[in-house]
Amino acid sequence: MNDTPSLAERQAAFMAQVLFDEAPLPQGWNDRHAAGIEVYRGNYRSSLIEALKSTYEKTERWVGEDAFRRAAAHHVITNPPTSWTLDDAGAGFDATCAELFRNDPEVAELAWLEWAMFQAFTSADVASLDADGFTWQTSGFGEEEWTNLRLEFLPGAASRQVSHNMRAIWNALGEDELVHVATALDTPQSVLVWREGERATFMMGSVEEARAFAALQGGMPYGEMCMMLAGEEATADEAQQAAMRAGALLGRWLNEGLIAALRT
Repeated sequence: MNDTPSLAERQAAFMAQVLFDEAPLPQGWNDRHAAGIEVYRGNYRSSLIEALKSTYEKTERWVGEDAFRRAAAHHVITNPPTSWTLDDAGAGFDATCAELFRNDPEVAELAWLEWAMFQAFTSADVASLDADGFTWQTSGFGEEEWTNLRLEFLPGAASRQVSHNMRAIWNALGEDELVHVATALDTPQSVLVWREGERATFMMGSVEEARAFAALQGGMPYGEMCMMLAGEEATADEAQQAAMRAGALLGRWLNEGLIAALRT
């Protein structure tokens, strides 16, 4: 019986050494190999941490270099990347921040915002639909067309609910001297991220906006989204008010250049 490990087994054992400190040494390794892999492992993790520092520059500044490096090291150890590019090393870092900065929940929201803006910036370049184009395409719409209308947003656009004023944090981070302003919101809001020309940008809005955006982005028809905003067993007046709010959101997204195309 041949006990010699196959190439696949040797590769798996090597990767276990890179990713996990406690992994047993592969067959035939000695102390010299162990010392060498320790250096290799350190260089590997340092490269990943530097990649996170590049992606999360504002998060690093907000929490401080030492705290960020500890969080980044924890992330790369517990979430080893599977992608071929270092650009993906920061995926899920907001969840790591939520775990490690429980007493400072704005950190996870800021990390999510930086990642969303990074994703938006590197997304495909697609022209947005302007007001004239929207008017032309919907000029003949009746009730059925409006009900079944589906929106396609710009690639990379994203939204989520937040409990802190991300605009205030972003502005504070743009100053030469960082002041940790009070940013907790009395009521939750939303943040919406997209690519505007050659830069990623974001705006704050209502929680309802985040719900509506996520629903439409997931393929929900416009009419169904209006009903969602109205709520179950809504009165005719409540349904009308929800439709008006939905129309206002649609106009806001159109004016900001968030809509790429319409489908019916």
